[in-house]
Amino acid sequence: MEFAPEGPMAIPMWVNGHAFLTVSQDFFDVTNPVTGEAIRRVPLCGASEAAEAVAAARGAQPRWADMGMPARRVCLTALADALDRYTGHFAKLLTQECGFDDATATAEVAAAVAALQGAGVGATGVFGLVLDASRPLVAAAEHLSPALLAGATVVVKPSPRAPSAVFALCELTSRCEWPAGVVNLLQGDTAAIGGLCAAGVDRLVYAGNAPLGVQIGAIADAAGIAFEMKSN
Repeated sequence: MEFAPEGPMAIPMWVNGHAFLTVSQDFFDVTNPVTGEAIRRVPLCGASEAAEAVAAARGAQPRWADMGMPARRVCLTALADALDRYTGHFAKLLTQECGFDDATATAEVAAAVAALQGAGVGATGVFGLVLDASRPLVAAAEHLSPALLAGATVVVKPSPRAPSAVFALCELTSRCEWPAGVVNLLQGDTAAIGGLCAAGVDRLVYAGNAPLGVQIGAIADAAGIAFEMKSN
């Protein structure tokens, strides 16, 4: 993932194995919490963009499931190895958006690598994963890996405050030659979460602080979507 040297640029969605550009009138400025500088921005997506992402995940799920668990574990191992090679790049993104010091950011990447390498087996299907900004990369790896190993496909919605490391992880799946549509990314806030529910994910998982989880759970309950809240 490259960023223009002249100033902030928008980080797109990731859908069906490639960056997905959307026409949005509203953006969220991603700021460095230490300096207050606006460094990036993300589109605030809604129902139509969520439908695109869920459709990609739904379309990819049978093929991913049919690959078999040994092949899926090979994919996860390849992703872990690639993430390890790019530790410095990912640590920089975390430092910029989360305010981590160098040691904390590097440890976050190492924990994400370990989560990808040591995944147990979770539940299959098509699910949405919503993250807060506290531990974006390791939370993504910890909750994606068991489901992906089981044969699930996913649409992940990172916090608009810390989207870059999760986007870069999605991009890395393509470099590791994962099938398109297995991992997708939707930018945005509560409208995007409502869009995931309206598009019919099998379940919605949230990893982060409890007060925000209560709000997200209410959105899922109103749509009749199974909801799980994980501590982060």
